[in-house]
Amino acid sequence: QVQLVESGGGLVQPGGSLRLSCAASGLLFEIYTMAWFRQAPGKEREFVAFMSRSSSFTYYADSVKGRFTISRDNSKNTADLQMNSLKPEDTAVYYCAARSNAPSRFANDYDHWGQGTQVTVSS
Repeated sequence: QVQLVESGGGLVQPGGSLRLSCAASGLLFEIYTMAWFRQAPGKEREFVAFMSRSSSFTYYADSVKGRFTISRDNSKNTADLQMNSLKPEDTAVYYCAARSNAPSRFANDYDHWGQGTQVTVSS
């Protein structure tokens, strides 16, 4: 049974940082593209970032480029999202996702999802 478990969310002031982590189990982690998406209240789920299986290719949404960094450790089956210079508009539930194919920005292309972790940016 595939499980993706996110952690690291919380409340942070504007300009602050958070690091989200996704722990994967029940899958051959190294063959999966890993991605992060987010969903704010009343909005559709949106793409944040992905990293290819070999870590050779990363891609970010324009809204987070230069502030967020995705990483993965295939030896530990984890994928992280370092978020710096956080803004109130970054407030959302953040989801980890895995896809056993080429990277994609589209949520429907992903096979497995975590339960999400809340990130709130507010003073």
